Amino acid sequence: MIAELLFLFFLLLAVVLIVKVGFAIVRYLVANAVIGLIILWFTNWIGLSSVPFTLLNVLIVAIGGVLGVIALIIISWF
Repeated sequence: MIAELLFLFFLLLAVVLIVKVGFAIVRYLVANAVIGLIILWFTNWIGLSSVPFTLLNVLIVAIGGVLGVIALIIISWF
């Protein structure tokens, strides 16, 4: 009885931790994507680059952030 309750407690604790970490990662990716897309839009607007807004480019920007934008700009020059 006590072992089953402890198992359920630790299982619930693990689920809560996974959900909290998941939301933190999603918030980080969304913030990176927004900042990166603003930078990418601005560089396209002033004519420094001509990187299209595709799903792959958005994913690169979301994961890489500012470094992802720099990598896309460098790749677009070649």
